[in-house]
Amino acid sequence: MTIKTTTPSSNGIKVLLIYTGGTIGMLENPITKGLEVCDFAYVAEHVQEISQLPFGIDTLTFEPPCDSSDAGTDLWVQIAEMVTKYYDAYDGFVVLHGTDTMAYTASGLSFMFENLGKPIILTGSQVPIGKLRTDGKENLLTALEVAASKDSEGRAAVNEVCILFNNNLIRGNRATKVSADQFNAFQSPNYHNLAEIGIEIDFNHHSMLPHPTSPLTTHTKLDTNVLLLKLFPGLSPEVIDACFNAPGLRGIVLETFGSGNAPSNERFMKVVREAVARDIVIVNVTQCPQGKVQMKRYETGRTLLSAGVLSGYDMTAEAAVAKLMYLLGLLQDSEQVKHYMGVNLRGEFSPF
Repeated sequence: MTIKTTTPSSNGIKVLLIYTGGTIGMLENPITKGLEVCDFAYVAEHVQEISQLPFGIDTLTFEPPCDSSDAGTDLWVQIAEMVTKYYDAYDGFVVLHGTDTMAYTASGLSFMFENLGKPIILTGSQVPIGKLRTDGKENLLTALEVAASKDSEGRAAVNEVCILFNNNLIRGNRATKVSADQFNAFQSPNYHNLAEIGIEIDFNHHSMLPHPTSPLTTHTKLDTNVLLLKLFPGLSPEVIDACFNAPGLRGIVLETFGSGNAPSNERFMKVVREAVARDIVIVNVTQCPQGKVQMKRYETGRTLLSAGVLSGYDMTAEAAVAKLMYLLGLLQDSEQVKHYMGVNLRGEFSPF
């Protein structure tokens, strides 16, 4: 991958734009009518306003570009390595990414970067950049402006992994995709947006993580032996047995009902207790878009708690999965993993 200069800097500020693929750079196949990923030159051709920005923009394109459905943890690692490699050379980073898995990537990157002092802004579009009513142009230009912004002390205005979409600046590990066909595709159900974006960009500094006092550390070892299981009425005990006994399994995120409730029948609880006894870390998050897990509210939640299931508080499922992968990759001791699942590392849950 070669870095290319798209816009020279007139104010000393430089942003690195990393293009991984996604809808923003897709072109309709004239025969199949399906959308296919193009290279960044196609995007740049349709966003010529980039040249009017006062700060420098360099671009780095993943070859080949990746559809978001194929964006797994290998892509997270590649992005993290690129940002780390060029961290000192740029004031901020923008990652163009497909929307379907953007919240997972943003969550993963948030944990992989410890003591992050610069913005990493993920964005993309619901409509390809070549279409007349695309949302990609506005998303890209605003993301670039956010990545280049400074506070009153000359520091980065944002020092987090974020998603910028439809004028919403969201903490990456608080975001979830809520719509497949609306421009307002991402929301942060349980936390404030980090900026109010209109004619001006007004940053909510009180809602952001503090600026770090230690150097950046990047963690790229992830353990993907994790399961995300959404409970539903009628879920077969045989399916649960097969999932909980998968070879190599080290962590489970359970999407439970309401404030953290699950079936209390003995067969289900026996499987849970046996998994915990095998040092499998089980985290409880709610299926509800808003609210938090409160395992002491109902007896069914207390049963899970007594079996050794951990509260995920108000974490999104995406954040819980990413955090488990990160901690399991970092730590071998399951008791340490359990401890840090309850520690607010990157603003992923609200203190209670």
